[in-house]
Amino acid sequence: MDPKATITRYARRAVREPFRRRTASEFAWVLLGVPVALLCLCALVAGFALGVLFSPVLAGIALLAGTLRGARLAGRLHRTLAGPLLGIAVPPPVLRPLEPGIGKWTGNRLGEPASWRAVAYLLLRVPMSLAGLALTVYPLVFGAAAATYPLWWFLLDGAVLPVFDLRTGTWLASLPLAGAGLLTLLAVPWVLHGIAFVDRLPVRGLLGPATLSARVRELERSRAGAVDDAAERLRRIERDLHDGAQAHLVAVAMKLGIARDALGAGNVDLDQVRALVTAAHGGATRTLTELRDLARGIRPAGLDAGLGVALSTVASQSAAGVTVDVRPAHRPAAAVETILYFAAVELLANAAKHAGAVAVRVLVREAGGDLVLTVTDEGHGGARLVPGGGLDGLVRRVGTVDGRLDVHSPAGGPTVVTIAIPDGRQEAAAAPRGFARSKGWGGCGW
Repeated sequence: MDPKATITRYARRAVREPFRRRTASEFAWVLLGVPVALLCLCALVAGFALGVLFSPVLAGIALLAGTLRGARLAGRLHRTLAGPLLGIAVPPPVLRPLEPGIGKWTGNRLGEPASWRAVAYLLLRVPMSLAGLALTVYPLVFGAAAATYPLWWFLLDGAVLPVFDLRTGTWLASLPLAGAGLLTLLAVPWVLHGIAFVDRLPVRGLLGPATLSARVRELERSRAGAVDDAAERLRRIERDLHDGAQAHLVAVAMKLGIARDALGAGNVDLDQVRALVTAAHGGATRTLTELRDLARGIRPAGLDAGLGVALSTVASQSAAGVTVDVRPAHRPAAAVETILYFAAVELLANAAKHAGAVAVRVLVREAGGDLVLTVTDEGHGGARLVPGGGLDGLVRRVGTVDGRLDVHSPAGGPTVVTIAIPDGRQEAAAAPRGFARSKGWGGCGW
């Protein structure tokens, strides 16, 4: 390879590096790091102090549990920022399943490993962000001052430039200093890349899933949930067929049998036969309706035309004013499409039944390789994720395909439920130079 061409290529890259999107994103990460980390850590320290102060009473335990949950929220904030700014997609940590009982709940919330790893990340993030800011801002300001010193030399009439004590005897002697300043400015992006490389390590190690074994346990739990859900569906279908369609068909067969015997008798009572045939016809019609509803519960026929058409059909039958916005440019996998459909149907039913919502919005979009369903209602809020509840069942259902469910439902509303499911048919777009797309998706915890 021609050495001159190699040097030219690297020189061009060095000149272009300060103007790349990656450099700007990493610089934004460094600038946001100190205020965000300090605010989160101060809130964390205050919460722990109040929790310890009131620990003799039950309020202290609740404060400590809330503070640890706040630490996880701070970790989620940093994961969200790390997606577009550092170019990494970190999945959320796996939490222990909630169990009924105040003692078990307290143990789970206070002993949650993901919460304490988020605390460790915040303790580590503050000094790292301060160091990263110093390593970035000082060379940047010094390089800018040195690069422009020939201009300052005239403005200051050869006097010393404050802060950095830059001074040369003649204007020509300031030119090499300006060259050194330009080289310093060209080196700043590479310093940023090094800082970003170091910052990615704790984000992945402390804010994501803890270990491979934890991930395996979560997958085993998801598989068990999928098996239980499938078994429950089969039992429900069998029960509906036995108690509904089968009973109706038996009644239809008995009425038709009586009508046949009546027609074979000598004296035919046409009114009786007509009544039996009419009753049998009504029973057959009801059976067809139940079978159609049962088939729709397995997989709606509307899904053949796409998720947007199926959800629009459900919205048109809802008592609330529902708007549907389906944005994916491609058809998702059949399993993902079916789960999103039934999740939206259940959330719409909950909004109409419990929240008294009069306006509901259903949005389906793509985000970093995920299909994201967001259902927003203008009800009175207050929805919570409790073990054994309807939302807990949704969590288990979407968990069978490695999905996540978040809920934000403050008192007074609105309620925002966000479900994100990885779409196996969509590959994340290749990003330049190891810069990956983030798995950003809206919503808060329910």
